[in-house]
This record gives sequence, structure tokens and C-alpha cells, in this order.
Amino acid sequence: MLQIDGVTKRFGTRTALDDVSFEVGDGRLTGFVGGNGAGKTTTMRIILGVLSADSGSVSLGGSKLGPTDRRRFGYMPEERGLYAKMKVHEQLVYLARLHGVGQKDANANATTLLDQLGLAERAGDTVESLSLGNQQRAQIAAALVHGPEVLILDEPFSGLDPMAVETVLGVLQDVARRGAPVLFSSHQLDVVERLCDDVVVIADGTVRASGSREKLQADNSGNQFELLVAGDAAWVRDMPGITVVDFDSGYALFQADTDDAAQHVLQRAMQNGTVVSFGPRRPSLTEIFKEVVR
Repeated sequence: MLQIDGVTKRFGTRTALDDVSFEVGDGRLTGFVGGNGAGKTTTMRIILGVLSADSGSVSLGGSKLGPTDRRRFGYMPEERGLYAKMKVHEQLVYLARLHGVGQKDANANATTLLDQLGLAERAGDTVESLSLGNQQRAQIAAALVHGPEVLILDEPFSGLDPMAVETVLGVLQDVARRGAPVLFSSHQLDVVERLCDDVVVIADGTVRASGSREKLQADNSGNQFELLVAGDAAWVRDMPGITVVDFDSGYALFQADTDDAAQHVLQRAMQNGTVVSFGPRRPSLTEIFKEVVR
């Protein structure tokens, strides 16, 4: 488990990070979301040792990180950093060798990754000849080619079409299944909501919310419930402790003062006829983000 504990970073009089703490679990995909200037990239650079924190610590498995530990990390920066005139396969092998991977394994790793990411046919092309989307895939391959035990990715889905997103996701899930903590930032909240096990929301250098996707949705549901019945649900308006938010014939979205009030609605619905569905409304990550960063 990767642990960020009480990290604070200042640049002159500006506080970029203020007591930032969160965890990236082993084998879990954790989305790191926030607006421009929120502190995502600064946090990632401190995790990687590119920047030093003014206070706080970063640890892996309970042990404070050092330079040798960080050699086991894979990192993809938001800015593309590959050698434009090198051939794709050649570049991946070169980067793997820099991490101490033997020639045979470096070749095998590069070939496998290019195949998984749909770049096998472009292995002999130079990086600069690739489309921007394929350059992004090559950048992801570069972060993975040495078999990292921890993966940190800054905007990995930027510039990718929907099919490419699915391809990259499959590769990242394979990495997570092998037990690696995977942290990635993204502005695409719909993608994060669909892909991630856990989410960390940061704004103005402070963590505003963190936890599993399900926990964040439950914590920010506002005690709202959705009811769909076979008949007319207009009677919900007259139930005590209930405020109807949206209504359309057999559908009612309502806020309950208490859980008991919500259960009384369900009981009444069952007495009246067929209940098609009933349950708490789970807000989208976009709604949660807007609420917690106010």
C-alpha cells in the first residue's frame, strides 16, 4: 500500500499542498481528480521524489520511500517525454534496460506491451510519426516496460478515443491484478467513475474527499431515494417526512428526513401494487466533485 501522510508543500508564500493524506491500496485503481492547479501533479512529483515535501511523508508498505524504492515505480508524466526520433520498440527496450532489466526480458516486455496496447504494427516507427493518441499509448508502455511494482500516471487517458480508453484500461487492470497500487489523475470524471475502485478529490491543495467509489456515493447521497412502481406514484407527495425532488407518473425521486420515512414509502408502495425498483440514489462523481470543492 502506498501511503501519503500529512504532506505539505509551499512555493514561496503559496501553499500548494496542505496536509494531504490518502492511501492507494494494493491491487486497486485509484483516481486522483481535481481542477487545474489543485495539487495533483505536485503530489505525484513528491511521491516520485522529484520534489521534496516541507512536511509529511510518503511510504510503501509502511516503510518510508527512498531512491532505491522509487526505481520500482512506473511513472507517466502529463507532458510527453519520449525521444521523438527513436523507434518505438527500440525506445521501450532502452528504458527497460535503464531500469536494470536484462536484454532478453526487455525485448519480450516491449513486444508484449505493444501488442496489448494495439501498437504492434507501429513498433518500428519513430515516435514522432505516431498520432497523438498512439504517442499516448507508447508513453503508457514506457511507464510499464520495466514491470513496476507501483504505477503513477498523470492524465493517461488524455487524447484517447473510447476504444483506446478500453484498451489502456485492460492493461492497467492487469497491473492492478498483479497487486500493484495504481494512482492516476484525470479531468475526465466520467472515465474515473467507471474505471476506479477508489477516488481522491483534491482542491486548493487539500483533500476534500477520499475512499471507495461506493462510499463516496453513499456519503454524498443526501438521503435521496428513487422509487419506480407499475402505477401512479403521486401519493408519495403526501407521505410524512418526505420531500419529492422529481416526479413522473410511476417514478419518484424523493428526499427522506429519516431512513424510517423512506422505508414507510416502500411499505406503502408494496401495499399499493407492483414495485419495479426502489433504492438510494447514488450521485455521479461529477455531482460529488461539485459539492465537495465548493
